[in-house]
Amino acid sequence: MSGAREPDEQIDRMLVEVSDAIGLDDYGHPSFRDGLEQLIASARSGAQLTPLGEAVLDSTCRAALTNRLRVTDWCRRHPDVEHGVIKNPLFILGLPRTGTTALSHLLAADRNNRSLLGWEASESIPPPTRETYSTDPRFERAKNEPSGIEVLNPDFKAIHYDPPDMPIECSVIMAQHFQSATLSVLFHVEAYNAWMIAADATHTYRYHKQVLQVLQSQCPGRWQLKTPVHCWFLDALVAAYPDARFVMTHRDPVRVAGSVCSLARSLSGTFTEADHTASIGAHWPELIATMLDRVDEFRGRNGDDRFYDMRYADLVGDPVGAVHALYDHFGMTWDAQTDRSLRDHARVHQQNRFGAHTYSLEEFGLEPGAIRARLSNYLDRFGDYL
Repeated sequence: MSGAREPDEQIDRMLVEVSDAIGLDDYGHPSFRDGLEQLIASARSGAQLTPLGEAVLDSTCRAALTNRLRVTDWCRRHPDVEHGVIKNPLFILGLPRTGTTALSHLLAADRNNRSLLGWEASESIPPPTRETYSTDPRFERAKNEPSGIEVLNPDFKAIHYDPPDMPIECSVIMAQHFQSATLSVLFHVEAYNAWMIAADATHTYRYHKQVLQVLQSQCPGRWQLKTPVHCWFLDALVAAYPDARFVMTHRDPVRVAGSVCSLARSLSGTFTEADHTASIGAHWPELIATMLDRVDEFRGRNGDDRFYDMRYADLVGDPVGAVHALYDHFGMTWDAQTDRSLRDHARVHQQNRFGAHTYSLEEFGLEPGAIRARLSNYLDRFGDYL
């Protein structure tokens, strides 16, 4: 454990209680605790959580720890799992609010792709089998029970929605190593965010790969994965997945900044009575700017060969055509069934079907000129994609 902090009694107690509840005690690489400590400390100092927020933070941590214990135990009892090869995984990058979710959902319509669904990311053990995947009790439960955020904040669907039969972000797995923006948007934890993007992510991605190896052991396929969080950690990602390929979505970052701030306020506001609007406006645009800085630096060192750049406007205007161009770029198979499946998906899943997401830059104290000045390098390079 890094840092000078004394062991936290609350965390010690939590680890023991979770371990006792399921009869397992090996949490894997101990570096997960750094993030857990940072999260709890940051929530205490700045999140101003309501009693509901405190309860959700506690249950979120316990659920993450439970799956971590079970994954580690499964790999111990099935050592061949970690020899499984993950070949040419496709990672969707791009800032939040640039169509990454829509693209991931569209790619999931291709029967040749293996996607990560929320229920298997959260409850990975035992890994689902190909034969019983669609009838797995965990899947059935996810389809029949609304998520906590749907109950507590039903308007959030207009901002972001992951149906139970559509892919979830990799950040759900990364949260089980406690280095994830899933935790950042649920709770107003600025100190945790600063730690998260500065910390070494090597073991976070080793755990991420371990979970995918477990899941593909019984239900294999060509992985397509996504979270904007990957933009911060490309070196660690490529260390775990040396032949990873990337599609990066592009949208006007001024629009992105306002939308991200609105999302963060809506989610974290569910669990606090404090108004963090001003601090969100000061904090989140710099976080997303750091994403672009790190992608630019990575591409500067490693070249663009493994990248495909996609315009948000193309994805919205002609989603099937945008994906067809992506497949052509990477030499991925496109046949009549793929075309038909993607067109069926695009027809059913229209943008704004749960209502329009409305927000303004002014309410977060954001000024378009300042955002563009901060992101001038990105705008110079990718202005034609915006």
